Amino acid sequence: MSTLVEPVIRTVKLCKTYRSGFRMKRVQALSDLELDVGKGETFGFVGPNGAGKTTFIKILIGLTSPTSGEVRVLGKSPRDAQVKTKIGFLPESPYFYEYLTPSEFLHLSARLSGIPGQDVEVRVRYLLKLVRMEDAAHAQMRGFSRGMLQRIGIAQALVNDPELVILDEPMGGLDPVGRKELRDIIIGLRERGKTVFFSTHILSDVEMICDRVGIVIRGRLVNTGRLSEILTEEVESVEITVKGLTGKFRKVLEKVTQQSIRSGDSLFLTVRNEEEVERVMAIVREARAKISALVPRRKTLEDYFMARIREAERK
Repeated sequence: MSTLVEPVIRTVKLCKTYRSGFRMKRVQALSDLELDVGKGETFGFVGPNGAGKTTFIKILIGLTSPTSGEVRVLGKSPRDAQVKTKIGFLPESPYFYEYLTPSEFLHLSARLSGIPGQDVEVRVRYLLKLVRMEDAAHAQMRGFSRGMLQRIGIAQALVNDPELVILDEPMGGLDPVGRKELRDIIIGLRERGKTVFFSTHILSDVEMICDRVGIVIRGRLVNTGRLSEILTEEVESVEITVKGLTGKFRKVLEKVTQQSIRSGDSLFLTVRNEEEVERVMAIVREARAKISALVPRRKTLEDYFMARIREAERK
């Protein structure tokens, strides 16, 4: 007989309202949000600004309470002291005492997390190496860039070797190299059986590293699932690059394709189906021009995300 494993994160009909502004207008930040995140999952939580992502994260870590509904983290209330020892958290805009060094800050974080004194130094060195901050370990953080501070924030979130890692916009301030390194860290956490829940607006990162994704718009979870379920392999359009066209044939192609962009002697075309591809190729042959690239384009998470936003705006 199998034993059911309780999700690491579970919410049932979760709602959050608050009052805002001089007139104390009622704002519905979250509405009937239901979500399960299983052990070992990397879950991407995406939505436009003001969708309720940060409010939801604050509820998960016990910084605020829902107006109604139920939330369980690691099987208990987020405000449970034992639960907090098993969570690592990075806020969207972390603040650090700028006269501390990364080494001093991580030593302090380790002691506050209850790590035994004899293990603190080893843990701090490991984390500084993990986020590639060894060279700046003893420099005061007041001179750090946002990207450097983000790396220290990530190290802090991992200092207690948490079961659940919650990251609010962790890619903010990171350059492409830093984003690649953070993706590798998240993949490493998944390989060690950790559960990672993070919000982000960088959808390409979600596609690369997440097992599942949830899309929240105006406080409502409009869809959740594996990317393979949300996105189909069906070709949405075909992008064609043509070179060596004369003005006459260029105008003909611009009329028969969905989209066209000129750049020097190249014309970038977008067509919707195989029939239109054949039509373009026939015109190119007649013009004695050259097709330098033909790329099928499948629906991306960004395409799907923008379609859901447009639907919400129409309602």
